[in-house]
Amino acid sequence: MQLLSKTALPHTSPRPVKILQFGNGNFLRGFTDWMVEKSNQAEVFDGDIHIVQVHSKSANNPMKDQDCLFHVIEQGLKNGELVQESTLVTCVAGITNVFEDYEEYLKLGENPDLRFVVSNTTEAGIVFDQTDHSADSISKTFPGKLTALLYHRFKTFDGDASKGLIFLPCELIEGNGDALKECIQKYILFWKLPAEFSEWIDWKNIFCNTLVDRIVPGFPKGSIEEIQEKLGYKDNMAVMVEPYHFWAIEGADTVKKEFALDKAGLNVKFVDNLAPFRTQKVRILNGGHTSMVPYAYLKGLRTVREAVENPEIGAFLKEAIYEEIIPTLDMPQKELEQFANDVLERFANPFIVHELKSIALNSISKFKVRVLPSLLAYYELKKVWPEKLTLSFAALLVFYKGNYNGVETPVNDNPTIISEFNAAWKLGSTKETVEKLLSERSYWGEDLRNYDGLVEAVSESVDQLLQAK
Repeated sequence: MQLLSKTALPHTSPRPVKILQFGNGNFLRGFTDWMVEKSNQAEVFDGDIHIVQVHSKSANNPMKDQDCLFHVIEQGLKNGELVQESTLVTCVAGITNVFEDYEEYLKLGENPDLRFVVSNTTEAGIVFDQTDHSADSISKTFPGKLTALLYHRFKTFDGDASKGLIFLPCELIEGNGDALKECIQKYILFWKLPAEFSEWIDWKNIFCNTLVDRIVPGFPKGSIEEIQEKLGYKDNMAVMVEPYHFWAIEGADTVKKEFALDKAGLNVKFVDNLAPFRTQKVRILNGGHTSMVPYAYLKGLRTVREAVENPEIGAFLKEAIYEEIIPTLDMPQKELEQFANDVLERFANPFIVHELKSIALNSISKFKVRVLPSLLAYYELKKVWPEKLTLSFAALLVFYKGNYNGVETPVNDNPTIISEFNAAWKLGSTKETVEKLLSERSYWGEDLRNYDGLVEAVSESVDQLLQAK
């Protein structure tokens, strides 16, 4: 079978490179690159991408071997229908490795058509490192490398205001655009670069906070032969994704006008405030996962799909989301319900095997951020403890006992937390155990015993679980 390459495809006219993309991982290729391809096809955008590798010390040869072409394979459920679609991504014009040719990397900043910078360098990627001593050498961090390129661009165009860029970081941290800008300004100050450059960064560039959402399992190893047979090409860079995608961008009207991906029918929103969308995702998607996992595991289920298809756990999850989580959120009811519908459909994706034990990693900190706010908000709103979320809380405590009805539970957390749970479960009664665990401010950020009736409600649910066979 012929390897996917430009020589194997009909000739297409080149587009201007408008986007510099830091990162060549599965997520960006299955998310941003796919969106840009769709937008080019819909003629609402006219631009290509140049990828920069910032971590790997050697170039990604499979990408170069395929002339930066690859397929994105959508597999899953959409509006109740099974989706299996492939998109050939042709919008990646080239790839540069910072470590192989630093001068070539800096020259990317000389491109007059360049307008956007997209990145996904992991949550730990947007940092400042004071051991990066100069813009003349390769920085350890992504913001350091980016600052050097921007300074080269600033000098190349003599500080031309029209050569500022729009930054769309996809790292999963709150205020990612603000954080990236702050790091760049730290490097400018640390490296003693001109004040004019600092002002150019401040006033002639736009840093957007963004929120991204799509499950990207990556290379479809188990089904690649069947997929390649259908495609007619050998594709070593194929990326599997779920049909669902969402990109919220907090930015000025300029960004919406120039990056009009929403006009291609994509689920992209340009908003004034990301906070409600972040809360919606954390409480419903992440909160749904976290609230379901310990209870489903205690019931003998081992994957997300098994859990949502189980009559008891499926009903538990729906009631928790629609009756206990959504009422606490200050967003349009219709939007929240549609998002919840999408979440449940995503959980049931038959092509993704998502093990409960992997989601259970560090469940205490996850519960604090994802579920506890909904539980407390419901109590404040209704003056009673929510039945399903309280049961989820109880199941979490029982799960951390380490053993349930003779079956070991895969507790994976900080050793100190595990040790403290072991000690708490050796106390004389369920209520003593629950009181001890709910009093731990280091877990929950506050002493939960202060909430009237919570210890009793959780203790009752714990006893029900312990007595069940």
